Amino acid sequence: MYPKDYVDYLVHFHGDRDYFECHEILEDYWKKTDPGNKDSIWVGFILLAVSAYHHRRENFPGAQKTLEKAMPIFKNQAASLSQLGLNQEILFDLLEQRLQFITEGQAYQSFELPIEDPELQQLCISACKKYGYVWGSESNLKDKELVHRHKLRDRTSVIEERNQAQLAKRGGE
Repeated sequence: MYPKDYVDYLVHFHGDRDYFECHEILEDYWKKTDPGNKDSIWVGFILLAVSAYHHRRENFPGAQKTLEKAMPIFKNQAASLSQLGLNQEILFDLLEQRLQFITEGQAYQSFELPIEDPELQQLCISACKKYGYVWGSESNLKDKELVHRHKLRDRTSVIEERNQAQLAKRGGE
């Protein structure tokens, strides 16, 4: 009923709070299912995860910018939110609250997306258990690998891909 990648996103969002992984999962899914559509609901979820990642790292300008990009996507895709098992009114209120926290420079606090489909929630809770996560647990702010993941990851393949693309643009010089 729900895309596996979306369920995995929710599992990471509410389980281990790995917002970087949330971004990676849905970016791949978006590129496969709705490539190039910057107004895709998947882009909204990607931006939300990126905003939470930045907020947790106290990058308030980055958190604000990405959340402000996500909010109109969610508003324009309100019907999709219901189809994805979320309560759109509660989500909109939550996003406004998060934006206020960020603009006021308040410290990051873990939060949950308003899942209103009990089957989806149970599916996610079961997946969390399978992965060894606790659904709804607080983000571990002392886990540097989680908090600063983008700085610690191996970027060799990304750099190689970029080099290959530049080479192809130049005609394979």
